Amino acid sequence: MLFCIPLANKINIMSEYLITAAITVFLFMLMVFVLALLLKDNSIVDIFWGLGFIVLAFVSLYPFNSLDAKKIVVNLLILVWGLRLSMHIFKRNHGKGEDFRYANWRRTWKYFIPRSFLQVFMLQGFFMLTISWPVLHINSNNSIKFGMLDIAGILIFLTGFLFEAIGDYQMVVFKKDTANKGKLITTGLWKYTRHPNYFGEALLWWGIGLMALPVVDGIYTILSPIVITILLRYISGVPMLEKKYEGRADWEAYKAITPVFVPFIKK
Repeated sequence: MLFCIPLANKINIMSEYLITAAITVFLFMLMVFVLALLLKDNSIVDIFWGLGFIVLAFVSLYPFNSLDAKKIVVNLLILVWGLRLSMHIFKRNHGKGEDFRYANWRRTWKYFIPRSFLQVFMLQGFFMLTISWPVLHINSNNSIKFGMLDIAGILIFLTGFLFEAIGDYQMVVFKKDTANKGKLITTGLWKYTRHPNYFGEALLWWGIGLMALPVVDGIYTILSPIVITILLRYISGVPMLEKKYEGRADWEAYKAITPVFVPFIKK
């Protein structure tokens, strides 16, 4: 029976982390919801997406008395990724009003405020918590050593990060050129995939998930990259943008020769 004691302690520790993380996400998204009500702009939730992961990561590290190299690296990766993403979306959306997706829901949804609270803010909070699982799992364990899977995970993360950051940058530069108004970007990374930024975001979470695998029971955290990949590819990312452009001749021509998500893979 003695072997049950460490297991019970482990379950209690992880439960505390998950409860703390869930409360943190709820309060964070509640704050964003109130701000969105004041601004009458639900699309600000996109700006706070990256920041929410940073908050979760650092809350789960508290009280910072069991830091090791792996935790420091993982949380720094999340910090850099989250800050870059939030800054990019803020600059992109600033002064342009509510994003077309959220504006459309504002026009068509009945009981808009309660539905927004649940379907936009709390739902994103749930996905944020689920996707953060590898980070929470790493932060809740002590004395984790670096290994080959960690090195591979870092390389995969950096590849995904570069795809997302470079893809976003290329889009910004393209749109700044007035000669490109109304045109589609088909150069740079956008030549190899129609959504390099979404592909990059999914890929970097596979890197984080890989780093969580060597941790005890880390195999279960593989749910994180699976969820973000499905979300971006089949639900909230790719489908919404593709629907916006469908029917355009230039889009159909671009679509016929360019992979939708994973570079060089047509389907």
